[in-house]
Amino acid sequence: MNTQQRRFELPILLFSLFLAFFGISLVIPVMPTFMNELSISGSVVGSLMAVFALTQLFASPFTGRMADKVGRKITIIIGLIVFSLSELLFGIAKNVELLFASRIFGGLSAAFIMPASTAFITDITTIKSRPKALGYMSAAISTGFIIGPGIGGFLAEFGTRMPFYFAAGFGMLACLLAVFLLKEPERNIENVSSTSQENKSSIKRVFSPIFFIPLMTIFISSFGLAAFDSLFSLYTDHKFGFTPMDISIMITGGAIIGAVAQVALFDRMTVWWGEIRLVRYCLLLSIVLVFLMTVVENYISIMVVTFTVFVGFDLIRPAVTNYLSKLAGDEQGFIGGMNSMFSSLGMVFGPLVGGVLFDIDLNYPFYFAAIVLVIGYIFAIFWRMERKQQQTFNETTTEL
Repeated sequence: MNTQQRRFELPILLFSLFLAFFGISLVIPVMPTFMNELSISGSVVGSLMAVFALTQLFASPFTGRMADKVGRKITIIIGLIVFSLSELLFGIAKNVELLFASRIFGGLSAAFIMPASTAFITDITTIKSRPKALGYMSAAISTGFIIGPGIGGFLAEFGTRMPFYFAAGFGMLACLLAVFLLKEPERNIENVSSTSQENKSSIKRVFSPIFFIPLMTIFISSFGLAAFDSLFSLYTDHKFGFTPMDISIMITGGAIIGAVAQVALFDRMTVWWGEIRLVRYCLLLSIVLVFLMTVVENYISIMVVTFTVFVGFDLIRPAVTNYLSKLAGDEQGFIGGMNSMFSSLGMVFGPLVGGVLFDIDLNYPFYFAAIVLVIGYIFAIFWRMERKQQQTFNETTTEL
């Protein structure tokens, strides 16, 4: 592969991940309009978010294995095609059934794109350069998930269907870029380990403490974020009377600050504190800011909290992903699939529970998200240092 082509690989991968999670959250600012048009409740809105993640949950283990066996590139391309179809369906939907069908395809696309892209990045980076690349990856994911409502709100000024046609077109553009500019990477020799070779087919390893605790951290942070983010636009619409433009400004500002934190600070923070301590600090920050969302009352204070609330969430994912990549050996696609699966579990149950609570009281989803994050922090206390974990992992895999 020539140098010019390799230079485009990481941006294309990041663009693909951005699109996948952009598609998840693009629906948020227009959901009040859809609620009025189709007479659907907050619990149905939560279900629309959850069905996306439920599909991703069941598909991710298989697509992760596919990325290892068939190839990273083809898996990403399939995901981008399915993504475009999903967004087009949502754009033309006139009933709830088609909205759910769109979300199912959307979840399937994320299941193809995320594990394959993660594995691709580990193949083209070294252990030393990987934290920075994974920081960029997480920035793309988080920015897509957070900025989706912002861009959706701006585009909705031209029509409530416009955001989805826009996303479908960009999905096909990303697909064409992947076809012509990506080349299947060679497996990184740094990722080959005797441990992974000996236990390659044993999914039981996922439930050993060395993997299970960080994966559960991903689940809990995704749960809290999904419960918060999926009802955010409805919350500000019902409680404060905010317009789609107001919602767009708040979420876009948060996305920019979160992306800057990931790109500029994540690499340094992992050196200063290590992944485990960084995750604990981010969980504490998120707990405080999510709770503050229920007590702020004026426009400026809401903006300040919203601009900073996503920073903690944005740094948790790359910290855990970087940690897992060091342990995954030559099964980067498989572990990426597990990462995606546990993330999807949180995205399934977070919106479902949040939607039901929203119908009872506007503040309940945010109280609930804060409580979940507290549980996550308690759980993270049991996450031991890497050297002790590696020893436990070796003993566990020997027994398996």
